[in-house]
Amino acid sequence: MSRYGQRTRVGQAVSTFGQPSTLQALAVDGLVVAGGGGGAFQHGGGGGAGGMKTFSALAFIKNTNYAVVVGGGGAGGSGGANADGSDGVASSITAIDTVGGGGGVYATDPDRPGRVGGSGGGAASNGSVGGAGILNQGFAGGGGAGVGGIGQISGGGGGGASAVGATPTQGNDSVVGGNGGAGLASSITGSSVTYAGGGGGRGQTTAGTGGSGGGGAGGTATSNGTNGTANLGGGGGGSQTTGGNGGSGVVILSFVTSEGTITIGSGLTGSTTTSGGNTIATITAGSGNVSWA
Repeated sequence: MSRYGQRTRVGQAVSTFGQPSTLQALAVDGLVVAGGGGGAFQHGGGGGAGGMKTFSALAFIKNTNYAVVVGGGGAGGSGGANADGSDGVASSITAIDTVGGGGGVYATDPDRPGRVGGSGGGAASNGSVGGAGILNQGFAGGGGAGVGGIGQISGGGGGGASAVGATPTQGNDSVVGGNGGAGLASSITGSSVTYAGGGGGRGQTTAGTGGSGGGGAGGTATSNGTNGTANLGGGGGGSQTTGGNGGSGVVILSFVTSEGTITIGSGLTGSTTTSGGNTIATITAGSGNVSWA
């Protein structure tokens, strides 16, 4: 199935009916995930997942360079001036861009909301609200405990690509950190993979779980948060000690093999595979250009 014709920019067609074709284009499906936010120190909230976008059948002109950036994950909070988790870094290909996940925040007086990001970071204690997510990229983080007593020292989970992060829960003898929000599955590689899960919040007795799609589990009063998974854009887990780092993002491009070949330029780390009649280029780090011939 060939798609040829002049284009002015990605995704915008110009009719060439009755005219000689001077530019060739092919249709590309894609997935873009930003880096996840880091989990926070001291009663910390989990990091939000990196923003996630998909696109289908966008026209890319052959023999033209397209800029690609794969965002890294944010650092986990470790105390002092770096107690909050850092935000993740944006990923993009030309006009398709995503926002890094919001870092989780640590307990302060007064308490602060989680950080805004592709998916929002989790809040710390006393019922603070989670950070907002970006529309069509991810969901908000969970609020702090706000249940009084021991519950005030547990953090909310980071938001994920398909669900908000959870608020901590309190039982008779336990306080469980908020779970990270679930990520979103894609089959662009030929098999279903879930991306962009939120990091779990710090729990006084039980850590919050990481959201499906690479979210790191939270820590407790004595354990560190877990890192988000590389190239899934998961948020890092919050902790009392050291928050987990966010997972790096990814850019994946799929096109019909018979219609062209892709060159992954210098500055980018990536590889290609085939599935059925499609070539899949997976770019896992760096910044640079891709082009098709």
